[in-house]
Amino acid sequence: MARASNPRGTTAMWVRDHLDGLWRDEDFASWYSRDGRPGLSPAQLATVCVLQFLFNLSDRQVAEAVRCRIDFKYALAMELDDPGFHHSVLTDFRDRLREGDRADSLLDLALERMRSAGLLKERGRQRTDSTQVLAAARELTRLELVLEAVRAALEEAARCAPEVLDELVDADWAKRYGRPVRLTSQPSHPATRLKQAGADARRLLEHLPPATRGPRAEVLGQIMVQNFLIDIRGNLRPRADRDGQPRGALRIVSPYDPESRRAIRGNTRWSGYLVHVTETCDADDSVNLITDVATTTPTRDSQAMPGIHARLRSRRLLPAEHLVDGGYVSAALLDRSARDHQVQLVGPVKASGSWQEKQQTGFTREAFDIDFDRRRVTCPNGQTSERWFEPPAMTPYTVVRFAARQCDPCPDRSLCARGASARTVNFLPRHLHELQAHNRTAQHDSQWRRRYAARSGVEGTICEFVNGHRARRGRYHGVAKTHVQHVLTAIAIAIAIAIAIAINIERLATHAPPATDHPRPLTAFQLYLDARDLTWESWWQQGK
Repeated sequence: MARASNPRGTTAMWVRDHLDGLWRDEDFASWYSRDGRPGLSPAQLATVCVLQFLFNLSDRQVAEAVRCRIDFKYALAMELDDPGFHHSVLTDFRDRLREGDRADSLLDLALERMRSAGLLKERGRQRTDSTQVLAAARELTRLELVLEAVRAALEEAARCAPEVLDELVDADWAKRYGRPVRLTSQPSHPATRLKQAGADARRLLEHLPPATRGPRAEVLGQIMVQNFLIDIRGNLRPRADRDGQPRGALRIVSPYDPESRRAIRGNTRWSGYLVHVTETCDADDSVNLITDVATTTPTRDSQAMPGIHARLRSRRLLPAEHLVDGGYVSAALLDRSARDHQVQLVGPVKASGSWQEKQQTGFTREAFDIDFDRRRVTCPNGQTSERWFEPPAMTPYTVVRFAARQCDPCPDRSLCARGASARTVNFLPRHLHELQAHNRTAQHDSQWRRRYAARSGVEGTICEFVNGHRARRGRYHGVAKTHVQHVLTAIAIAIAIAIAIAINIERLATHAPPATDHPRPLTAFQLYLDARDLTWESWWQQGK
């Protein structure tokens, strides 16, 4: 019946026809208890989750599609009279999926299937890039954050220990926290209301016994520490700039998603997470498939690279050449990738942050001759350093200082040092310094640039990830569950690509190649010219 109603098939039907067996129920045996009532097929639920992100459906929509659409029943090998399941089953399955590294294990199974189909290979070339992910929470001001955190803690206490609130909550509390906080852009008396909210939060935490405090109350306690201060008189007041406030990487921005963070990159500001996407990009005509997805809090890209290589190694998909942008590259990572994984990390090494480098004037560190064997440095004017030491505070850098009697008489002092101090040169250990210098020199080579140009193709994958499958905005709270969303989206993209390849191969195998010569028919005027032996440019008829 599915074939009769869809002779050419649908995307859901192609999933079963070309990629049947991505996983089996036995692959999920460790996720469930050995006792109790048998549950739904986890392999079917995993396929439903992938189809959900492939078609950008909600839980209710995909549950309805499984119940009503014949192509979904075909993809899941279900009987026509199967009533399907309630949409809340998907929430429970994703909760199981976010525990530990189960989401990555699901991606491992899909990649192993594609490897067996000949679509993936080890020691090729891959590329990585990251993009921001907006948290599934509303942007809150400082006043809204404290008010909503108090309301969330009250909601939690009303469910778990309502008797604690009897002597605390009155008509004023009901007016302030009886509904979700919605303030205008310029609320009335914001400073007074912030102090009042802080006092209410302090009283609530004092009345809640530690044994009855839930996650919302714990988050409220952290928000209080980050935004309020108790002075020497015991009075509670909001923290000012001079009191010190946590950095954006530590500051909680929503009581419902305490793991999301506020981040700034250039002119882009957001609250949420980062997702790092890695895909193959071999030089031949092979397909580009996503091999790793990492969801993290907004940190430096370089901090995600060791984890990416570790997961690729466990999947036996380590590349020989890994193309990344400058945010992933450092001298230490270049050395670690080559030493631990035999992976050549290709990307621009950042220039030094000295004022000589920024202004493109004066003597940069590259102008000094470093002699590691004799432990001395020679400046461009021939002066040799006197002090070579490795302070623990600057590990792993070595510090070399010139004497004032050497720098003061120098005619080029203004190009080398500023102020009254003499020139100081900092550099990495020998093997890292030479590796850094080699990569900075190679970046100006045309051959290196042609090889690195393939990295820009990952922007298309990021665009498909974000716009085609709505991965820019998180559906769920927390890093773990947002990572589940990104893994299922990556599998959906890989499946869509693999299906397209299988269909193309099938069509090429069953159909003869089209004729390449299609001469254009002569027009009436051209026939008129031929009848009268008048010459005209006949190349037009060749179809060129």
